[in-house]
Amino acid sequence: MVARLKAGSQERQRRLNYALDVLHNQTSDFNNLKRKIASSRTTWLVAGLVDGLDRHYKPPPAPTEFTVLATDGSHIDVDRHRSTRCYLINIGSVVLDYGDSPSATLDSFPSLYSGDEDLVIAPAGVKGREQLIEGTLLGIKRGVDECHQLAQLAAELPLGSSSLALLDGSLILWGLEAYPEFVAEALLTQGFLSYLDDIRKLNKDKRLALASYISFPRSTDVVNALRVALCPQDILDTDLHCKTCDTRDCDKVAGVRDRELFLNLLSQGERSALFISQSSIVQKRYGEHQVYFFYLRLDDEIARVEIPRWVAINEILLNLTHALVLDQCQRGQGYPVALSEAHEQAVVTGADRENFWQLVESSLVEEHLPTLTSAKSFSKRTRWV
Repeated sequence: MVARLKAGSQERQRRLNYALDVLHNQTSDFNNLKRKIASSRTTWLVAGLVDGLDRHYKPPPAPTEFTVLATDGSHIDVDRHRSTRCYLINIGSVVLDYGDSPSATLDSFPSLYSGDEDLVIAPAGVKGREQLIEGTLLGIKRGVDECHQLAQLAAELPLGSSSLALLDGSLILWGLEAYPEFVAEALLTQGFLSYLDDIRKLNKDKRLALASYISFPRSTDVVNALRVALCPQDILDTDLHCKTCDTRDCDKVAGVRDRELFLNLLSQGERSALFISQSSIVQKRYGEHQVYFFYLRLDDEIARVEIPRWVAINEILLNLTHALVLDQCQRGQGYPVALSEAHEQAVVTGADRENFWQLVESSLVEEHLPTLTSAKSFSKRTRWV
């Protein structure tokens, strides 16, 4: 593996240098590229352009008094080998106040779900189409609960405060694309987006920005915009044109990630231009919470910061996000300290999981309820020769 990586390093560097040249060259024809991206149809995710490609912005000063809120979560999934179906979600929360009266509030909120209404999502008036809340869907529900807790923390902020509410990972609930419409309605429209709306409305009485932080991102949205620029077609339709294309000019930047581009463009603390996510689920459902993003340079790492539209179009909130995310990373050795502490409050260890199931089974025994488990589970927990 190492030998293969070493052999391909020069080719990767060549592709990166070519991508940087294309990016700089497209700056002079920015409006034409913006039009081409908007009118093209691609099977890969292309960043929507806002204020440029190679622009970079120095960090604005942070306010003297501010608060950073953060939540993160962990869970114990449903185990079909156990005697009862249930799951646990633990949400860690952090409130950090900076200024003349600094303080910190750290807490965790575990919740056990075991009722029939907790274990499935069902369409109204239709039986037999229920979706079990486990695996990927449980992970999505945990993300919704994280946002709910963040909205509750934000509602308790004092009037006139300057604050940043932080989530870990993406604002885009990608996994919902694989589920029926009623699942997206329940978790996204009535859940996640409604909590984002609660946070947005708090800006009437206080200055409150919201962002999510992605460390070491693997996204290629901006590189894919360069692929559109390299395509000889005036309006690209990948389903129609790529099958008959012989030149494959866009492959000259294949394998390059956005973070590699901006590691060469940004100085310490600077952010990139704004871009728009053109994910189908965002375009269809997010509305005023449409996801924008920018890249931020932190020493030798590039982070992706996602923000809703109402933050992106408000220069005060945008600058507040830039300043406070950078401040948090500088205090947290390259990663936002509020998110790091929220994770510590949320984490569920392997020992915690085993103790949890022991507590469940002992509680059933006390009430003289059956505690049948699968032979597979029993075998794993029993020493034998």
